[in-house]
Amino acid sequence: MTAAPPILAGVPGTFPHSVFHDRHPVLIDQVIAGHPYDPAQRAALLRLLDESRDGMIEQLHTAAPDLPHWLAWGRDLWGRPWREASFLWAESYFYRRLLEAVGYFGPGAWAGVDPFAPKKYAELDTPQVAAELAALADISTASGDAARDALLRSALWGNQADLGFRLTAGPGTRSGLLADDSAQLWSALDGANDATVCLIADNAGRELLPDLVLADHLLSTGRAARIVLYLKPQPYYVSDATLHDLLAVLRLLRTAAEPQAQRIGQRLWQAMSEDRLVPRTHEFFCAPLTYHDLPADLTAELSTAAMTILKGDLNYRRLVGDRYWPPTTPFADLADYFPSPVTALRTLKCDVATGLPDGRAAELDAADPSWRTSGDYAVIQYARPRTTGDM
Repeated sequence: MTAAPPILAGVPGTFPHSVFHDRHPVLIDQVIAGHPYDPAQRAALLRLLDESRDGMIEQLHTAAPDLPHWLAWGRDLWGRPWREASFLWAESYFYRRLLEAVGYFGPGAWAGVDPFAPKKYAELDTPQVAAELAALADISTASGDAARDALLRSALWGNQADLGFRLTAGPGTRSGLLADDSAQLWSALDGANDATVCLIADNAGRELLPDLVLADHLLSTGRAARIVLYLKPQPYYVSDATLHDLLAVLRLLRTAAEPQAQRIGQRLWQAMSEDRLVPRTHEFFCAPLTYHDLPADLTAELSTAAMTILKGDLNYRRLVGDRYWPPTTPFADLADYFPSPVTALRTLKCDVATGLPDGRAAELDAADPSWRTSGDYAVIQYARPRTTGDM
């Protein structure tokens, strides 16, 4: 298949350009406000902001062990304008440089301090989260398939506050669901024995909460004997989930006022202690690379899964390639290199779109020009690895 043009970071009038010129200044203000950083840290953050908007890409200077990797990943980009880099690379490097600016990698008192923690943890102490936990009682009285489908859609839509864990009338209820391969997901899991499911997480807080409740459902119903939950090894993209974030959500569940939420939290806690819910990290998940570049050890781990559930917009971009694909390009053709069957749960928040029927993108362009980036549309898409006979 001929590759589509890559999405670049700095083309005026594009979504990536707005991220660097409109969204990042707000982000830097939030980071500075979130911790009492010293003048040198604040100055480093503001220099990064100026450089990434209108300057040249400076080489990373760090004592952290990832330096050799970044020197290789950026070898063709050092000294070039940020706007010429791919959006995927430039965003990833921006967040890596942000951690360096605040002293995350040490030495010093700020080593290991998550610059995004105030935002992540404040999100857990909200009326919306309390309402979502209370709604768990609805699922406990629902039939198996209704609960199953509601939990999948809650994990899909993440922090859309009015959805939470509430039951839907069935697949495709929300008009913004542009593709729904959930039947293939359930068929694959129902047909598997002693299945390992890999869940590649996306965001922390309110988005991780439905992911964990879905994981509990898979374990409790026997659709999964073991779930490997992949988290980021360090803070990334503001709200991406780390092990600290996982533990915060588990504690929230275990101490909730709602008995059903407490039971779910306790089951998940016990599953972790019994190696049935296994948190994992890998440096690849903070790399500016697509899943085409999976390292051998991670490929070997994922290849043992009966299913990989891949959450979120960034993971989707990394799976299919961060390119301007024609929207009718079959998702299965772009993802069939992945080492296990894979189901993407993705709310659209960037320009990539695949797997849509002919004419659907044009309809959306006419009705809602921001449909690719607004977060109001989503897909559940499934692909299986190609076999020799498929090639």
